[in-house]
Amino acid sequence: MFGILKYNIYLYIMKKARYNRISTVSQNIERQLVKQNPDEILYNDVVSGSIAFNERERGSQLIEDVEAGIINYIVVSSIDRAGRNLQDIINTISFFDKHNVILRVDNLGIESRVNGKKNPTFDLIISVMANVAVMERETMLERQKEGIAIAKAKGVYKGRVRGSADSKEEVLARYKPVVKLLNENFSLRKTAKLADVSLGTVQKVKKLLSA
Repeated sequence: MFGILKYNIYLYIMKKARYNRISTVSQNIERQLVKQNPDEILYNDVVSGSIAFNERERGSQLIEDVEAGIINYIVVSSIDRAGRNLQDIINTISFFDKHNVILRVDNLGIESRVNGKKNPTFDLIISVMANVAVMERETMLERQKEGIAIAKAKGVYKGRVRGSADSKEEVLARYKPVVKLLNENFSLRKTAKLADVSLGTVQKVKKLLSA
């Protein structure tokens, strides 16, 4: 009885967040906000789904806020928002669970923890759904490859010419502000914010500088 009461008090002081991700600014984020509550802090990423959760600008910030105790309840519209693949999703969920954070998946209507304990039903469903999400993404990529192959066969493909990738010097010249900030020992996330570029771009430049 006391345990349930304690859990209800915990729910009352819940510090909630909603994590959303779209790949490009032209995509509509509204469908991920259908069930949004006014007390939720929004963490919106505009980044490719192929980027790991902890490498995304807002995903990384959410992780820091969880560690700082600022957030203890997180909502996503669907489980594929929580990582780039099955393993990344599991890593994200495990991190939240380690910090006693409740993760709610809207389209499943289920939470990762019940009465302060892990929800075994959640683990089972998430495992299945994560696999399905990964399969769907692989199917989409395969269809893209088939479309490119057809376009090439018809002579209408206008993708990057093979071997025309930018050189190291060209990339560094394009992102001079990023290079300057990194050389001044600013963090990756701070550099991305000050230079107004994505975290992935900063990581790419840092890798080239280290090469």
